[in-house]
Amino acid sequence: MRRISILSLLLVAACAPVAPPRPASAAPPVALASSPVERGKALVEARCSACHAVGTSGDSPVSPAPPFRTLGQRYPVANLQEAFAEGISTGHPKMPEIVLEAQQVNDLIAYLESLQPAAKKN
Repeated sequence: MRRISILSLLLVAACAPVAPPRPASAAPPVALASSPVERGKALVEARCSACHAVGTSGDSPVSPAPPFRTLGQRYPVANLQEAFAEGISTGHPKMPEIVLEAQQVNDLIAYLESLQPAAKKN
């Protein structure tokens, strides 16, 4: 009987799901990123970068999609917080509706603000 119990235990252990090790160079999961700016960056890289330029340089992969670093030229970035909280939807069919949780909105705004060029001093 003891032999069957040990064999059963080994079989269960062998079949238990094991997460593959994460490479040391891999970015931490969004929830574990240490700052709002880092979490916002991870969010936009995952959800927005297919269409928008989300960094400090480069063109958007989809030409009508504005680079995120230029949003401050069109709107005060902080004013976008309410729009993101309510869900962004646009009139063109290719842009998906964007729905974010409150913390994601805060992280997104922090990242967008970090991208905007510093105000020019006179």
